[in-house]
Amino acid sequence: MVQDLAAAGFPVAVACRTLGVSRSGYYAWVERPESARAVSDRDLLRHVKEIHALSRGTYGAPRVTAELRLGRGIRVSRKRIARLMREERLEGSYRRRFRRSKASTATHDDHVKRVFRVDQPDRLWVTDITQHPTREGWVYAAVVIDVYSRRVVGLSIADHLKTELVIDALEVARWRRRPEPGQTILHSDRGAQYTSWAFRHRLRQAGPLGSMGRVGSAYDNALCESFFATLQRELLDTRSWTTREQLGQAIFEYIEAWYNPHHRHSRLDYQSPVSYEQTGPAEAVPA
Repeated sequence: MVQDLAAAGFPVAVACRTLGVSRSGYYAWVERPESARAVSDRDLLRHVKEIHALSRGTYGAPRVTAELRLGRGIRVSRKRIARLMREERLEGSYRRRFRRSKASTATHDDHVKRVFRVDQPDRLWVTDITQHPTREGWVYAAVVIDVYSRRVVGLSIADHLKTELVIDALEVARWRRRPEPGQTILHSDRGAQYTSWAFRHRLRQAGPLGSMGRVGSAYDNALCESFFATLQRELLDTRSWTTREQLGQAIFEYIEAWYNPHHRHSRLDYQSPVSYEQTGPAEAVPA
């Protein structure tokens, strides 16, 4: 505190007298060599700040720790990283509560029943729609996510909620992954786009087996809800958006340039979706 006051222009003698500290004790403290722990903390904090900035300010202590260990080979405890981030007032983003929407009558049975676990890629996909405002109006994004790696394999962005939005996302996923007919289950909620004749007809032609959760239960498509919560806190809510084109480009760039190749996912042993597909399960990061 004396040092801070002195840096602000207060005389050292006045600061010491006010705080009840002897001047000789203060100068002895100033001249004392920096401890090895303080030197280590300062070097570690440089990495922490870099990782936090590269994550666009979204990583908290768990993911910063994972990046230090897995990405930079630095063995460090999560508690130490949490302390350094707290002292520097560095915070990660926080999850918002999901919103529920109206649903239609199911056109497919529920083949998932909230079990979002598979041991191979392209065995189970989940799909859903999110929306966010700009000054020009709303932007809508439909995604298809591979449950195995949490990778977004299909994406469609538009200024409308027509069925074409979800059909286009499905077509992107099929073009990118090319699963065999009957190999993949595509699970959705009961939104009108997914219960429409056009989507059901395209799904039959495409080959995936349709699956739908129960009415009014976000947990029946929880994996998509989780992704949208991440998108919301790490991108959509970070600023106000002027045009639809601006937000659409930002969503595309976030998914393809950050989330898929780099975002460390706690359910993937803190690997990114792309890395997980390349290497498979790894040893989990200890607490």
